[in-house]
Amino acid sequence: MLEFRHRSAVVDGAVRTADNFRRHRTGRNAALVAHYGFLSLFPLMLVFTTIIGLVLDGHPHLRDTIIDSVFSHIPIIGDTVANNPASITGSWTVLILGLVTALWAALKAFNVLQMALDDVSEVHIDERPNMVATRVRSLAGLAVIGGSQVATATLSVLTAQSRFEVGSRTLLVAVTVVINIAALAGTYRWLCTRPPSWRGAFPGAVLGGVAFSFVQYIGTTVVARAIAHASPVYGTFASVIGLLAWLSLHALIALSGAELNAILPLRPLPRPADVAVET
Repeated sequence: MLEFRHRSAVVDGAVRTADNFRRHRTGRNAALVAHYGFLSLFPLMLVFTTIIGLVLDGHPHLRDTIIDSVFSHIPIIGDTVANNPASITGSWTVLILGLVTALWAALKAFNVLQMALDDVSEVHIDERPNMVATRVRSLAGLAVIGGSQVATATLSVLTAQSRFEVGSRTLLVAVTVVINIAALAGTYRWLCTRPPSWRGAFPGAVLGGVAFSFVQYIGTTVVARAIAHASPVYGTFASVIGLLAWLSLHALIALSGAELNAILPLRPLPRPADVAVET
């Protein structure tokens, strides 16, 4: 393996990425992000459906279109809501409770994401921001990611209303990829204490943005089919596992992009003889 690393910068980069993944405890950090993301997902869906119930109470066709377009990218929850859209109602009490719970869990998720990105960049613990600055950055990250998801949802609704089915859906996929890339690049830039340049954030953002779009359009179908034949006894447990796996995959993709940025540019591993000559 060492000989291959000396010969190929790509092989050396892959080995370094795998080793950094272990040293930075990226898998553990991704699991924590997915955990708090899971806690925020249900109240977020509660808030969204409550707003739909309040605003579109007299417009069932538009309500059903939004549900079909937006919730189709979320496994299990999307199918559950789409199968019974008439049950969606509005309640200000539920809206407030959902917002508070979702904000708490989402901020925790972005706090962990900051910690994970600082681990990837190997920022010393004493150089990391204090509690107030961390939460301010988390709010900024929440605005970036939340804004990108709102933009994607809006495009989904517009596409569903469009007459040009094939062309509009192709355009939607392309625009979704661009939005995901921009959101990830902004996340790498704003949530890390030692941020990369825009150029330095671009490779991982492209890799992650494409992978995100693939998971959003393909992963939801895979997860839904994986639990489709679960018995009533195990159906709830399978749903929870499926959602956690879906969120964990998103977190792993985002942090893998950061790990890729950390090892670039790729350079061949110097041989011992070369090091001796340089010294």
